[in-house]
Amino acid sequence: MSKETPCVAVCMIDPKTKLCFGCGRTLPEIARWHAMESAERLAVMALLPARMSEAGLAPIAGSPKPT
Repeated sequence: MSKETPCVAVCMIDPKTKLCFGCGRTLPEIARWHAMESAERLAVMALLPARMSEAGLAPIAGSPKPT
């Protein structure tokens, strides 16, 4: 997988938070991902660890770490 995707192939949306259990993105972010500019993707990726933590979602083992 590209370094510019947080996808870990665990594509399930948490009904409470509306975030993907695998990567922490919202459905609109996932849908637009390939249309986003690189800088926008990287900005979203930088937010994901805190977003998942605040939502009480544990990162999936093997998920990419922010660089």
